[in-house]
Amino acid sequence: MRILVTGAAGFIGSHTCEYLAYLGHEVVGLDNYNSYYSPRLKRHNAEILSKQHIPIETIDLATDNLKETTRFAEAIVHCAAQPGISTGVAFDYYLRDNIVATHRLLEATSTFSQLAVFVQISTSSVYGAIAVGNEDTIPKPISTYGVTKLAAEQLVLSYSRTDRFPTCVLRLFSVYGPRERPDKAFPRLLLSLIDDRPFSLFEGSHSHKRSYTYVEDCARAIGLVLANIPACVGEILNIGSDVSVTTAEAIQLAEDIVGKPVAIDRQSPRAGDLLETMADIHKARSLIGYSAPTSLRDGLTHEYHWFAQHRNLV
Repeated sequence: MRILVTGAAGFIGSHTCEYLAYLGHEVVGLDNYNSYYSPRLKRHNAEILSKQHIPIETIDLATDNLKETTRFAEAIVHCAAQPGISTGVAFDYYLRDNIVATHRLLEATSTFSQLAVFVQISTSSVYGAIAVGNEDTIPKPISTYGVTKLAAEQLVLSYSRTDRFPTCVLRLFSVYGPRERPDKAFPRLLLSLIDDRPFSLFEGSHSHKRSYTYVEDCARAIGLVLANIPACVGEILNIGSDVSVTTAEAIQLAEDIVGKPVAIDRQSPRAGDLLETMADIHKARSLIGYSAPTSLRDGLTHEYHWFAQHRNLV
């Protein structure tokens, strides 16, 4: 199958490209290499993909002509987005990259009839502060990121509802692993341990619970969707681990892996943070045979070794 992956030089996108190519698909990536986090890291990811004969075209989904780019695709995996819940990111960026870009990609795609499925990569942030229910739980996002990703989900699903082409949505839960965005908790924690400097932790977050999902388990989920398209059309699937740990437990685990303690620099509480997540994956297990076999210890060990070897990129 000819597959187009957006946000292909990013964390989840690059792993997705690799795994789909491993399955034997023909994969082409798109990315605009924006500066939300180190473009150097994204260029490194693109070089890894290039060595595996996975090309990435530099495209801005919000402004560039997309029809020629999407013409070849038999499936689209839409990973590109403005991530994060930082108050330092203006609303216009979320609107542009999560809603406008998604709509333009859908419209460009709708002129071609060969598309088997459009897979929207979404987030557990759409559920709100407590993300523990199944896919029928009413979304109550508390961040601009969550609000705009929920809007993007509905845009995508509307194309299935009106029989324009098949679509589905995957809500990912706290993805981690090698190449993870440097602003996220695990990279910051691991780099603090590697560099022997304090780890900034938002007040109260010690007790927050997270369902952490190893990135390769997410990539496998996307592969399973593409192998079971009829079962997924019009559906929303939670993709994650059904095991959750507190932030304090995750910090202890990282200290055990690295072999030393980390000093904590306590910061004021952060608005928009999720208090608890745990992926209910019964539906994904039933429809596509999904599981998340990678333990947090194993996944975090892989991530630690990756950041230790690539400290210069971040």
